[in-house]
Formats: sequence, C-alpha cells, structure tokens
Amino acid sequence: MPLTPRLLLATEDTALARTLSWVLKENGYDVVTAAGGPQLIERLEQEEYDLFIVDIADADAGTIDRITRIRTDPTYHDMPLLLMSDPEFDTALLDAFRLGAADVVQRPYRVRELLGRIKAHLRVGRELNKSRTAERSRTEMVAILKEVTGMTEPAEIYQVLVRRVANGLRIARCSVVLASPGDTEGTVVAAFENPTLRDLRVELVKYPEIIRALEQGETVMVSDVGVDPLYQTVRSSWGADPGAGRTQSVIAVPFPLRGQIGGVFFLRTTTEDPPLNDVDLGFAEQVIQSSVAALERAYDIERGRTGEPSLRELADTDPLTGCANRRVLDLRLAEELDRARRYDQVVTVVMVDVDDFKRINDTYGHAAGDEVLRQLAVLLRRELRTMDFLARYGGEEFLIVLPETGGTGARLFVDRILRRVQQFQFGEDGVQISVTASAGLATFPDDRAADDQALLKLADQNLYKAKRAGRNRYRD
Repeated sequence: MPLTPRLLLATEDTALARTLSWVLKENGYDVVTAAGGPQLIERLEQEEYDLFIVDIADADAGTIDRITRIRTDPTYHDMPLLLMSDPEFDTALLDAFRLGAADVVQRPYRVRELLGRIKAHLRVGRELNKSRTAERSRTEMVAILKEVTGMTEPAEIYQVLVRRVANGLRIARCSVVLASPGDTEGTVVAAFENPTLRDLRVELVKYPEIIRALEQGETVMVSDVGVDPLYQTVRSSWGADPGAGRTQSVIAVPFPLRGQIGGVFFLRTTTEDPPLNDVDLGFAEQVIQSSVAALERAYDIERGRTGEPSLRELADTDPLTGCANRRVLDLRLAEELDRARRYDQVVTVVMVDVDDFKRINDTYGHAAGDEVLRQLAVLLRRELRTMDFLARYGGEEFLIVLPETGGTGARLFVDRILRRVQQFQFGEDGVQISVTASAGLATFPDDRAADDQALLKLADQNLYKAKRAGRNRYRD
C-alpha cells in the first residue's frame, strides 16, 4: 500500500468532484476522480487504490451495474467502498447492502464527519490487507518449502528462492550472495533479475548493508538508501552505476550454513516501487531460515558426489556420526530461540541417550558401539523435517531441535523415534544388537528456561527422570 493513501472518487457532479478533491488533498490524501462511465473501470485497472468513494445520488443504472461488477471482482474485494447518497436513507441503505459498501454518507456532507469515516475505513482496510498479506505469505512459504525439499542441487534451491520471493513480494531484484564475515568479496549464486547469472564475484565494499548483515549476524533493512547514513561512503560512487542510484530500499538477511554465517538473502526495490516493509522482512527471514536445512542437505549430496568435504564442514561436523557438533549446536539453538522470541513461536529440544551404552561397549566392543551411534544418527535423520536440526551432544547423547513445535507435537515425535530405535536391528557382520533409548524434552518458552543453556539443562533433567523411571521412555 502506498505511503500516501490513494482514493478514487466517482461522481457525475463536477462541482462536488472539484470541492471534495480539494478538501481531501488538503488533508493529505492522493485523490483521483472519475465519472461513472466506462472510464471508471479503466481507472481501477491503471492504479491501486486504498478506498473507493462513489456518489450514487445521481448515478444511472449503468453506473450502478459497473459498481456491482467491480465489487464482485476478487481483485477489488478487500478495497473499502464508501457510498455518498441523498437523504432517502432506506433507498441508500438498500443500495449499499446490494453493492457491498462499508458505509453510507448522506447529504448534506459534513467535512469533519466524512474525514473521520474515511480515516476509519482506511485503518480497517490496512488491517485487513495486513492480515491477507500474512496469510498469503504463509501459503507461499509452505509452497516454497515443498518445492525445495526434494531438490539435490544447492543452485536449484537458490534459484527457486529468488524467483518465488521476488514474485511473492512483487519486487524486481532479489539475489543470494555467498560470503562470510570479514570477506571483501562475495559470490552471487542466483539473481531473479538475471536468471542466467552464476557465481558472479562482487566487491562487498559497494554493499554496506551486506557487510553489516554478515558482521552483526542480523537482518538489515533500509527504507531509503538515498538518505541513510549507512551509505555515506559509497553514495558518491553511484554516478558511475545508474542501477545503484535507482535503489530505494533494501533488506539483507544473513543465513547460516553448518552453524556459521554463509551468505545473505538480498532484496531491493527501485524508486518506482513501494519501499520494503516489516512484513516483507518477516517473510524473507522465514523463507531463507526455513530453507537452510534443505540447502545443507543438498550440499551434503553434492559433497557425496565429489567426495571433497570443505575444511569448514570438517570443523563443524562430528567425525563419527556426521552430525553437527556441540559448537554448531550452541550457535543454531541460540538462533532458533532468538527467532522464537521475535515471532512469538515455540521451540522444543529433545535430548536422546542410548540406554545402557556401557553394556554394548563391554559386550560387543567399542567398534560395535561406534557403529551403533552411526546407525542411530542415520535413523534419527530419517525422522526429521526440513527445518529440524540434529547434533551429537556428547558421548552417546544426541540433541534434536524442533522449531515451531510445542509439547504435543514433540511428544508424538519422540514416541515415534523411540519405537523406531527399539524395532531397529543395530550391529553389523551378522551380529545384531538390541538397543533402546530414552529422551528428555524441554519446550521454549518456559519460566524455568530463559535461554538456550537453561533449556538444555531442563531437557537433561527430564532425560534423567526418564532413565530413573525405567528407560526406553521419555519425560517432559
């Protein structure tokens, strides 16, 4: 929605159109007038409006019919309609009901009353538009996650993200830049504005919002790059780059890969577009953060094809099980709790421990014990959603992070994995090892766990309760 509310005033009374337009413009509104003829629909198709004001006092049957058709068009369903009519209240009320009007104002028109009603209906319209936008964002995000979950190429996932987000937000410039904190160059791996672009190296000094997002690990949003002090040192160089000078607003969302900042999801609008807002920011954050697991899985598959894990992956991964290590877990859990606080969501952690693991080592040997842990890690991964996170906590303990999952969903999940463990035949070389596991759950927010370490401690305490209660069970 534009910053200045845009109103469409339809009337056959030229004197009323002139007077009312002047009053509304003096009170900060952008007003477009139209007669009730065919040009009325043309006006609606040319621009977006926040409120539709129609004078039906002198409207003919053709005008009423056009308004009726407009109101039945889904495109204009959420645009408030304010009718202006003569003192025959019953007739006006019937017309209003038939036309789907939000309100009726009768002659003689009182300016203060009319302005008050316009303001009220614009406020309701904004709230409705905000609600509709949030619902569309949720629907779009589900569709995006469904599309990327089965993909095995990171490049494919990046292309889907920039295309779906750009189309969803109706922006022309959306890209993914891979870089780490302290880097002087980044790699653009996907760009909506140039679908054929691959692995373009860019100097990050030209993009202060990306540098800040990487260094601080937080999303950066700028509504007007032309005046924001962040761009003071680079603004003088825009003369040589006409595209930079046309940028109006930006959002730079850093995202992790294997527990460390791996890149930035970069959204931009031009001076001809409405600036990006908090709703756009929330949508972009949720999309990229929810896609991280799919990206990491695709990188795992890609690494399996090449057989060359990177030094960073080696540093972030438990060598025995292939799960994330404790350091990466701490970073990821802190990020999930921060996101839960910001968006009023829940997060559950599940601490899983192999029952009587010492007996397995003593009976079958430490090599067999290691194989049990490797097989358990594979089994647990199969039960995870794209957004979930698995790490080796230490020894025979694993930690699972379940974003956007409360106690009920987490209990169903844990009950399922404990049954899977009990039914699975562990071991190798013809030696079968029966294994059970116990689990402790803790859900954030909780008065007993204000931060990530307290949440882990609570899950550990509940795991201890499960062990004392007889093992092969969970407690929360």
